[in-house]
Amino acid sequence: MGDKEPGRIRRMFGAIAPRYDRANRLLSLSVDRYWRRLTRRELEGRLPPDPRILDLCTGTGDLALELSSLGSVVACDFAHPMLVLGMKKASRSAAGRRISFTEGDALRLPFPDRTFDAVSIAFGLRNLESYRRGLAEMHRVLRPRGVLAILEFTLPTVPLFRSIYLFYFVRVLPRLGGWITGHGRAYDYLSRSVRQFLAPEDLDRLLGKAGFHEIRHRTLSAGIACLHLGRKPNSGGLR
Repeated sequence: MGDKEPGRIRRMFGAIAPRYDRANRLLSLSVDRYWRRLTRRELEGRLPPDPRILDLCTGTGDLALELSSLGSVVACDFAHPMLVLGMKKASRSAAGRRISFTEGDALRLPFPDRTFDAVSIAFGLRNLESYRRGLAEMHRVLRPRGVLAILEFTLPTVPLFRSIYLFYFVRVLPRLGGWITGHGRAYDYLSRSVRQFLAPEDLDRLLGKAGFHEIRHRTLSAGIACLHLGRKPNSGGLR
C-alpha cells in the first residue's frame, strides 16, 4: 500500500484532526496564517464581484474562512472529522455564513462542469494519489477565466538555510508533531511528502499541461512555501 492510497490519507487526517490546528500554529509559528492572507490578496484582484469559490482539501476550513470575505465558498474535504471541526469553527464566525461544507474526493469532485470562479487548495495537492487527475478535476469545475490558487510547501534553495531547514523537517518536526497530536507517523509522512514533491518550476509545467495559462508562482518565507496561480482560458481546452 502506497503512502498516498486515499483510504490511508483519509484515516491519517481523521486521526490528527482534534489537534490539527494547534499543531499547525505551533510548528509554523503561525506563519501559515500569513500565507493564507496572502492567497486571499492575490485572488482578490483576479475575480469577478461576489465570486463562487471552491476550497479543496479544506481541512478545518482556515483558508475557506479567509476567502469568505471575497464571496461564497464551498469547503470540500474527504476527511469527515476535519469537516466537523471546520463547521464548528465556521459557526463561531460571522464569515462562516458564507461557507458551505461538502464531503468529497478531490480526484472525483461532486460538482458540475464550470461551477466556480476560483479553486483553492492549501497543502493538499501533494497528498493526492494523482496530481494530474486532481488538476484535471480543478480545471473541469472552473468557469472560463476562472483562477486556480495552490498553496504548498516546498524546499528552500539557499544551501545553508536548506540544510538547517531539512534538519528541522526530518529530525525535529516529526517528533514535535507526534508529541502535539499523538500521531508521529503523520508527521513522518509530512516530511517525506514535502521532500518528494515537485519543484515550483515543475509544478508550473504540470499546470500548463493541465490546460491552465497565465501561470506564475511566488515563493514565501525564504522558500519554505510557494503560491502558484493559474487561469483557465476562455476556450477551457487542454493542451
